[in-house]
Amino acid sequence: MKKFKYSEITPESIFKNRRKFIKNLGLSASSLFFGQNLITSANANTKKENMKLTEYRYITTYNNYYEFGTGKSDPVERSQKFETKPWDIIIDGEVENPITISMEEITQMFPSEERIYKLRCVEGWSMIIPWLGFPLNKLLKKVSPTNKAKFVKFTSILDPEQMIGQRFPILDWPYKEGLRIDEAMHDLTILVTGLYGKKLPNQNGAPLRLMVPWKYGFKSSKAIVNIKLVEKMPISSWMKASPNEYGFYSNVNPGVSHPRWSQATERVIGEGIISPRIPTTMFNGYGDEVASLYNGMDLKKYF
Repeated sequence: MKKFKYSEITPESIFKNRRKFIKNLGLSASSLFFGQNLITSANANTKKENMKLTEYRYITTYNNYYEFGTGKSDPVERSQKFETKPWDIIIDGEVENPITISMEEITQMFPSEERIYKLRCVEGWSMIIPWLGFPLNKLLKKVSPTNKAKFVKFTSILDPEQMIGQRFPILDWPYKEGLRIDEAMHDLTILVTGLYGKKLPNQNGAPLRLMVPWKYGFKSSKAIVNIKLVEKMPISSWMKASPNEYGFYSNVNPGVSHPRWSQATERVIGEGIISPRIPTTMFNGYGDEVASLYNGMDLKKYF
């Protein structure tokens, strides 16, 4: 069977007709990740698996977004009046050309493309989501990182008036995350502006969020207002809150359990509570593309 790369993009013809396409075809697991070869993969003589695009209603109502509360339905219930216009993002730090750029400018400069990625939550559940976005490296190249730029720090908005969850010390607000520079520059790492062909909903991190498909979902910051290139590894919000449970890298790894549960399997959202859990794959299935980033590293130590 031909092997396709996870980073390939869904062509326009499939994007425009994807609802009919998905309904009429039983998609293989590989076809969900390898956009450009979707038809080829679906028509190939491959084993059909219980993997399909997660329905829009589940993607937009089952969320972790503690800025709006700790319940899965809190984000959709409490974020609808969240104002995302105007919205500026500052890109600074160890760069030659720091900039402040509006969302309108971002959408004009970086046309969105569809990326069908699997989102794996550290809690042991997953979704298959057709994101709209563009590679983060395109934006970073605009500011020309210096040789001192070893990491990228992402900071989300601080707005307790609109975000009720920030009125409580659940985490050290605002939310902060980080990537190593080579992770940030990888073609699979994208900034998300939408999903299912629509504008990104507030509860999913509007107007701009990160998506790093080989890492647990909490690494993908929402409502980003600052991208800072730095020399030293940033301490993320979850690292500060519980360093023994949440490491800097947080790569999906079925061989490294969370201190309170196993990461060997996952529940597929939308498949029903009686559906069997499926095995979790190393790097969430994107190992061919990203495993080389961690050559020589003990991923049990650097979790």
